[in-house]
Formats: sequence, C-alpha cells, structure tokens
Amino acid sequence: MIGPVYAVKWTETAAKLLEAISDRRVQRSIYARAGHLAHSPEDQGKPLVSELASFRSVRAVGQKYRIVYRVQRQVVVVVVVAVGRRKHGDAADIYTLAQKLLKQGLIPGRAQRAKK
Repeated sequence: MIGPVYAVKWTETAAKLLEAISDRRVQRSIYARAGHLAHSPEDQGKPLVSELASFRSVRAVGQKYRIVYRVQRQVVVVVVVAVGRRKHGDAADIYTLAQKLLKQGLIPGRAQRAKK
C-alpha cells in the first residue's frame, strides 16, 4: 500500500542555511534529498533525542550533511528546519546548531509552524 505524499516545506532558517553553503552542487543535492522526504518520511533517517526529540534527521551528500526535519502527519507536511554538516564534537555541528536555533525560536518547536 502506498502512503500519502507529503508536502516538503522549508523554514526560513533552513533555507538560509542551505543558501549559506557555497558549493551549488551540494545545495542541489541537499534540496533533492529533502524532496525524497515526500514519500514515507518516517521510514527515512532516524529520530533525534534530547532537545531535538520531536525531529528526525536524514543524511545527505555522501554522509557529510544532515537534513533535520519534522513530520506533521495531521497536515501531511514534512518541515525541513535545518541543514548542515555533521561535525561531531564541533560547535558548528548541525545538531548543536539546531539546538541553539530551537532555543532562540528560529526553528519551529512543537507549537510553532513553518511558513508556507
């Protein structure tokens, strides 16, 4: 059985993070990978923990980058909230950045929604 097709939406913050990546090929690859989240987004990537427990993450561009997203089942939407490099233990790590953005209210938490 084929499930619903989800709309993939980007928060303003995620779009800015994508634009900040200087390599246009990497940008295109990340954008294309995010587009695949329209089909079975909960079967892709992994659920995150701790402060990011309501989000999921999927690898992109040869394992170097991550796309952090939330699945909103009630409106059949995948919201991309952050993209960036995975640098474990580094202040520039995408998960560390996503936690900071969440605390600052720059990515939608449970009660906030992404802009259309």
